[in-house]
Amino acid sequence: EQPQSPATSDGDNAGDTTPQPIHKRIWSKWQKIYGTHSFLILVIFAILLGYAYPPLGAIYVAPNITATWIAVMFIFILAGMGIKTEEFAKAFQRLRFNTFLQLFNFGAVSGIVFGFSRLLVAANALPQSLADGMTICASLPITVNMVLVLTKSAGGDEAAAIFNAAFGNLMGVFVSPALILGYLGVSGQVDLAKVFFKLGLRVVLPIAIGQFLQKFVAPAKEFVKKYKPYFKKAQEYCLVFIVYTVFCKTFYNGSDVNVADVFLMIALQFVMLSFVMVLAWISLRVLFRNEPKLQAMGLFGCTHKTVAMGVPLINAIYEDNPMVGLYTLPLLVWHPMQLVLGTAVAPRVAAYVERREKELMNQQGQAGDVKEIDETV
Repeated sequence: EQPQSPATSDGDNAGDTTPQPIHKRIWSKWQKIYGTHSFLILVIFAILLGYAYPPLGAIYVAPNITATWIAVMFIFILAGMGIKTEEFAKAFQRLRFNTFLQLFNFGAVSGIVFGFSRLLVAANALPQSLADGMTICASLPITVNMVLVLTKSAGGDEAAAIFNAAFGNLMGVFVSPALILGYLGVSGQVDLAKVFFKLGLRVVLPIAIGQFLQKFVAPAKEFVKKYKPYFKKAQEYCLVFIVYTVFCKTFYNGSDVNVADVFLMIALQFVMLSFVMVLAWISLRVLFRNEPKLQAMGLFGCTHKTVAMGVPLINAIYEDNPMVGLYTLPLLVWHPMQLVLGTAVAPRVAAYVERREKELMNQQGQAGDVKEIDETV
């Protein structure tokens, strides 16, 4: 047997360690980034495209039909098929916690942000349109997928997350418009009767159709389940298309907002989100001190705002308002920000939940030992 030549041996080793060409490495890295942040990337691209040529999305793609009717109704039919109303039977299992979470998410967050935004307007620190957008964002319901993922990673109560996500989104169809119009009133420039009629046709009816398909049309349910990733992507593209058309309208009609105002709003949204998260955590620690899993779930559930239902809701309410893009922008900032902050704190919350549960188990064990001693005596 002839020994392997050094050249062959070296060539084999070199082949094992040779790095990929730079263009392949860049492409691979881009695929990972896009896979994780596809919605945010597409939204940024849509806004830039709308800025480059506003008439396309404002007029030529017939947004009053394609965006405000077809895309919105498609999104809410899928939402209706995804809402698990059977989870509502669990409402009374943790009535106190569920009530607190929904009141905090809808009431406390929106009230705090509304008060803060009015101070900014009074001080001429922020344009009215962006301040109103912050209030609109704060009036929306909880996320679905994001709150479930973060609750799981933080060791929280997943059953509570599933119930509150489903219940909050269904409640949001009625509560969010009422809050928005209650806070903004005349400044919202909307016809109340017309708004609720449009919401009935574009939001409530599609959700009802989705629920009907889920409960009574098994083939439709199985079809959506089988092709769920594709429907999820289609829903994402519909959201991006709606964002594109609303910003085209805003750019086409012009606005009183400059780049500095947008960056200030982004910073203020970070301050607001951080503040309400801290307030929620303190409240949960006080009210549910012996339930660390509920505390973990509540941290995200109390402060998250949905973009999947929020964007079409805003579009349905402010369809004819030229500032609709600026009303949507604060939500598009809050949405990725809550993911970044949530991902950052989740490991610490998980460690806290584990530690606190051990403490509670030890306390229960000690209490049991004391009881046995008392019974013996």
